[in-house]
Amino acid sequence: MPLFDYHCKACNTEFELLVRSTTVPTCPHCASTELEKCVSRIAPAGKIEAIRMAHRRVAHAQGHFNHYSQADQAKLLKGKRV
Repeated sequence: MPLFDYHCKACNTEFELLVRSTTVPTCPHCASTELEKCVSRIAPAGKIEAIRMAHRRVAHAQGHFNHYSQADQAKLLKGKRV
């Protein structure tokens, strides 16, 4: 099941959707089927780790790692698996 990026012509919303080959995709905001498939951006080679770490820093700043111990939080922010 591939992930696709769509643009809804009815409500002008852009979203990502996991679509099976047997289903017709609909907009999660207005339920319209008037969708335009967009070209997805990919991360350039060598940048994926930096992007992942940037997302972890944002999640940590927002308090999403509070259920981890201090030691585990430090490991996550250094890029190690917990």
